[in-house]
Amino acid sequence: MMCKYVLILGSVFFISLINPRDAVPEKNPAVPSTQDSVLTWIEEGRNSTYSLEKRAAFLRRAHIVTEADTPDSLKTKYFSRLSLAYLQLPDSLLFRETNRKTIGLAKKMKDSVVHAEAHWDLAIFYRGVAIPDSAYYHYGEALKLYSALKNDFNTARMLYNMAVVQADVKDYTGSEITTIRAIELLKPLDKYQQLYNCYNNLGVITNELKEHDRAIQYFDMALEYLSKLDEENTLNYEILNNIGAVYQEQRFHKKAIPYFQQVLDADNLHTKDPPLFAKAMNNIAYSKFKAEDYTSLPGLFTKAIGIQDSIKDYTGISRSYFCLAEFQLAQGDTVQAMAQAQKAKSYSEQSSNNKRLLQTLQLMARLEPQNALAYTQRYMTLNDSLIQEERKARNKFARIRFETDEFIAENEILTREKQLWAGIAVGLLLLGLAIYIIVDQRAKNQKLRFQQQQQASNQEIFNLMLSQKQKVEEGKKMEQKRISEELHDGVLGKMLGARMLLTGLNKKADDEAIAQRARAISALQEVEGEVRSISHELSHAAYQKIHNFIHSIEDLLKSLQENTSIAHSFDYDDTVDWDGLTGDIKINLYRMVQETLQNSVKHAQCKNVSVDFAKEENDLLITIADDGQGFSIKRGKKGIGMRNIASRIEKLGGFWDITSAKGEGTTVSFRIPIKRPTTFETNEGQQELEEVKTA
Repeated sequence: MMCKYVLILGSVFFISLINPRDAVPEKNPAVPSTQDSVLTWIEEGRNSTYSLEKRAAFLRRAHIVTEADTPDSLKTKYFSRLSLAYLQLPDSLLFRETNRKTIGLAKKMKDSVVHAEAHWDLAIFYRGVAIPDSAYYHYGEALKLYSALKNDFNTARMLYNMAVVQADVKDYTGSEITTIRAIELLKPLDKYQQLYNCYNNLGVITNELKEHDRAIQYFDMALEYLSKLDEENTLNYEILNNIGAVYQEQRFHKKAIPYFQQVLDADNLHTKDPPLFAKAMNNIAYSKFKAEDYTSLPGLFTKAIGIQDSIKDYTGISRSYFCLAEFQLAQGDTVQAMAQAQKAKSYSEQSSNNKRLLQTLQLMARLEPQNALAYTQRYMTLNDSLIQEERKARNKFARIRFETDEFIAENEILTREKQLWAGIAVGLLLLGLAIYIIVDQRAKNQKLRFQQQQQASNQEIFNLMLSQKQKVEEGKKMEQKRISEELHDGVLGKMLGARMLLTGLNKKADDEAIAQRARAISALQEVEGEVRSISHELSHAAYQKIHNFIHSIEDLLKSLQENTSIAHSFDYDDTVDWDGLTGDIKINLYRMVQETLQNSVKHAQCKNVSVDFAKEENDLLITIADDGQGFSIKRGKKGIGMRNIASRIEKLGGFWDITSAKGEGTTVSFRIPIKRPTTFETNEGQQELEEVKTA
């Protein structure tokens, strides 16, 4: 009978024991001394270089202090670490006690991370004592908690461990499905070590399903992920041993031997990984035996058994004794074969290796035909019991898997509902904000349009009023001129004729006539002088210039002096036709002067202000200076008024400048290019100036 083999899962089991809490925590110098001591004792209790008694003593000390008067928040942390330490000691009683307390405290404190780790530890314990259904259940509980925490890495690790337990009870299809679920979570995370474990497990279970080519492919993928790891390890030799075992299962023993030989040729593997070295040695011995190459046999078997016995590898030694029994049976030495088979049976029972025990019972029935019925009956009883237990376990796994998937699905639904409500809330908030912005912007736009329309209307009214006022002024001037001409040319001429007539009559000789005519002539001369004077005054008023814009500036300065204690001086070039400037220039210039004076009042704390209007070539030069406190131009902030001045001067195509220093007053100057006014721009701006003064 062909010797059955076991693919390497020893490292797989060891990896399943790895817990995120295995790393020694860094000590925080700020924590209290009691806390520091408890953590130190726990870590000392996990130190594998100490004797079991010394480790147990450290853990007992930590246990007593934790039980005393430690707050629940710290007690949860301590019991979680103690539970793991007792599991690794191993001390099953104290582990179960501390693990139970850890779960209770984690539930009380709602610490999902510690709760999940406690179930993980308990699952490892149950798998170690060959209670697969309980191990699967607690891996599933840990899976629920990690899934709820959105911890994809540890969720995938739980799925992998569940898949290994499924493989233990020959639920290979279920194990394959669960392993693939773990791979789907691990691939985006680039967790090469765990991906190696998953593909190695897929190789093992597909080989058990007799899908040997797929098994080789999975093992090759496991090697590919293993090559991406930086640290040195012996895992690649495990894969080589597993690939050799696949060829051995197919009875391609000559193809299997080179893979086992690569494992044996590895540097110091016998010290780095004795169980793997002994397993590969037994495998190559068995393949050589089946390939009828008896060199080094049975020495390789006995050497492998010696190594396995020294490290108490009962699972490995049961297989080696079984293979040696087969070899000796083939050599015709049934007595020795039976002796080795008895040892294989004993070690199989010690290690709870029921698969090996069944194979050994079959072999013993061949070795002792007289007792074959008894061995066969025991084989059938054990096999039926195992099949029934495996069926129960698979059914229980299916129920647990259904409940776990249902729990995860409910969590996902709740999460989606939370996301949906959060999205609706955010959407409503954004919608409300958008509506507010739109309404506010519309209100601002309406206000702006109203202001623009009002400004346009005011401008139109202003232009009409200016035009009307200009016509009135022109009419007044024309009327003054007409009256002057009438007085001069009409009345004055007639009076002159009368005077000449009277002068002729004055030639009469009598004294009374002469005296009367003299008085009449004198009166006419007075009328003549008065009319001439009126005519000259009216004529002068008709031709003189009246500076309305300048009067507006003067009114502004008078208002400044009346409302404040600030004295002012105003100089302007009388040769410039200030009223002939365009309305745009007059309006904006008035506003800029007004804003500058307001700044002097509000900020300068000055006593005197001087305003000067001059002309240089084709530019107007306006200068406003005060004797106030001044300011630093670099640090000065640009307020709305200064921004308005900048905007107005830019419209006029000019530029402006501020000169100031602390304690030296401030001087603001404007240079504005002169423009020729159009018909409607003549005296434009005067109405707005009147409105500003009235306001």
